[in-house]
Amino acid sequence: MSDSLPAVRADHIGSLLRPAALVKAREDFEAGRIDRDGLTEAENVAIADVVKMQEDVGLKFVTDGEFRRFVYSDSFTSEALDGVEIELSEEQGWSKSDQHGHRTARRIPKVTGPVRWKGDKNARDFAELNAVTRAIGKVTLPGPAYIHYRAGRLNISDQVYPGIDAFWDDMVAAYHRELASLAAAGCTFVQLDETSLVKLGDDRARQLLADRGDHWEDLLETYIRVVNEVVAGKPDDMTIGVHICRSQDPSWQANVGYDPIADAVFNRMNVPVFYLEYEGERSGTFDPLRFVPKDKTIVLGLVATYDPELESIDFLRRRIDEAGQFIDISQLGLSPQCGFATLLGQERVVSEDMQRAKLARIVEVANLVWPNDA
Repeated sequence: MSDSLPAVRADHIGSLLRPAALVKAREDFEAGRIDRDGLTEAENVAIADVVKMQEDVGLKFVTDGEFRRFVYSDSFTSEALDGVEIELSEEQGWSKSDQHGHRTARRIPKVTGPVRWKGDKNARDFAELNAVTRAIGKVTLPGPAYIHYRAGRLNISDQVYPGIDAFWDDMVAAYHRELASLAAAGCTFVQLDETSLVKLGDDRARQLLADRGDHWEDLLETYIRVVNEVVAGKPDDMTIGVHICRSQDPSWQANVGYDPIADAVFNRMNVPVFYLEYEGERSGTFDPLRFVPKDKTIVLGLVATYDPELESIDFLRRRIDEAGQFIDISQLGLSPQCGFATLLGQERVVSEDMQRAKLARIVEVANLVWPNDA
């Protein structure tokens, strides 16, 4: 971790509830009722407000709520990369797989040309965030495994990439340019959202992978290697953390704990901070934390973003103490389990007031558990 970055004790994952005025502005822009300048103005107002909210509750790290994005992944997969297209498998929601009793994503990335970094949009967005905050701005990006996991080899052109190694080389190079661009804008903290890692332990996901010719253990090795290659090219004063994401939807993503991947990920992935979702039974036990090396931080996602009830101080402290049976509490932090709004049109379960209360509760508990550096 960069020496200049404070300990990560209280944080949030990235996305925040988009206010009604911003949602309407996005709809008006898509319908042609306002132009890009009008949408940007609405985004700027909403971001200034949500940054102030984060500062007011006491967070040391803030994001722009992902307010300039329709969905978290497009900030990189379609807006920062040439050679990648997004295919929609249906108009709304998710499609169900009767064969595997699972739901499959409707947004499928397809690699149709050489993968190349195409511009500094995220750096420009960060510069706007940095201009309106006194805190440390954090940028969230989808991890490098995202495209490969969702696309599969079938959707990565074998004419462009007859060998898959060349695809990975180009992906890593694109991330290096992205990180350099963010650093030039003053960014020192990047969170990679890896939605694929935890699914590698799920029996249904393993069967889906096997059906397309992938073995989960091979993918685990590849994904760890690629993240490490991305991290190896980061600027010296930048910290990169990895969020192992299950999503907000309890019926989507993996219904398995971290046990199958913990030893490999914690010990061989070269990042200092992991964000783990621990909001319910499907996350499993804290036992896998016994594999975490002494020099790494685990941020426990104990606060549910889709539960309208506020977690009590006693509940959160008890859960932190339970985790402390497997890892030193000095290596822990606290956060929500995921973002509050992964995409624009997501159904709301919590209100903006409850969102604020949950973030404030995270800071409150962190100040009690880690009073010297929360």
